[in-house]
Amino acid sequence: MSYSMNAPVGFWEWPDVQILTAGERRIPAHSEVLASASPVLESMLDQPRKRGGEERVISILGVPCGAVDAFVRLLYSSRCVPPAAEMGEHGVHLLVLSHVYQVGRLKRACERALASGLTAESVVDLLVLARRCDAPWLHLRCMRVIAEDFAAVELTEAWRFLRDNDPWLELDILQSLRDAHLRQKRRRRKREEQRLYAELSEAMECLQHICTDGCTDVRPSRREAPPRDRAHCPNPTTCRGLQQLIRHLPACNRKKQQQQLGCTRCKRLWQLLRLHASICLHPDPCSVPLCSQFKRKMEQMKAKEEEDDKWGLLAKKVASARVMCHLARRNAVPVILAEAELAD
Repeated sequence: MSYSMNAPVGFWEWPDVQILTAGERRIPAHSEVLASASPVLESMLDQPRKRGGEERVISILGVPCGAVDAFVRLLYSSRCVPPAAEMGEHGVHLLVLSHVYQVGRLKRACERALASGLTAESVVDLLVLARRCDAPWLHLRCMRVIAEDFAAVELTEAWRFLRDNDPWLELDILQSLRDAHLRQKRRRRKREEQRLYAELSEAMECLQHICTDGCTDVRPSRREAPPRDRAHCPNPTTCRGLQQLIRHLPACNRKKQQQQLGCTRCKRLWQLLRLHASICLHPDPCSVPLCSQFKRKMEQMKAKEEEDDKWGLLAKKVASARVMCHLARRNAVPVILAEAELAD
């Protein structure tokens, strides 16, 4: 055993407890070590003996002798971390023993070791074991492995046995997988929405930039052509798309605009102008065309309680994304400056 050398001289030579394992094998141990490592063993050792002077015996049956021997040696260890060889041979039994005798450090170490070797063949058995041994971390890892490769897990013998003998557990696993799939879809949709709001926020910034300073060929009247360098433009790709919409508007077929469906590109620019007016904080007159008119119309609709709730929610989301983008850029500037100073 890996005994500690801090104990008094002669302490280890006189074990006062015998651990009885399967096959009538006895493992000598010390009551103080067992009691300090496990509250369950401490309670068992505190029970009065039947006859005076009889040697105390603790029975640990139902598991192989090697697993009990490894368990006792780990109780003497200060780290309670089983070696890889012992985990490969007795990992499941060590997890059960650490759960039964409430050895928390050993139980957590067994959970981590078993989770590192999860496969499609073993994950169902270890999931059942994690549920019975109250091992939530191992249970979570097992559910992740099943969700990632459920097609392979479904073909294993362990899954077929579970399906035939424990349909309630099968239903619980399938429900958990469904919930995880729905959460993943919600997160994906949330990311897509945030990306859309960020793109609309960039479009609002580029629209303000084009109507105030001008960009390449599109600029306010009586204003000199702006420089063509990319540093002058907040987002060249978005600005180029907005310029195409602006140049398309006067060249669009008026008859097509007057139709019921109208021109898609003109509608898109119209919606961008309306969205700008919904989040514009500049005092009148704003440099963006039709901003004042849209603001007055929205105030009239709000007074008549005819405001579109969906449009108002979109404006709030875009405004929030705009603030977050500005904060991210402001926080990125000190980092860039610090990296430049380190490079110098």
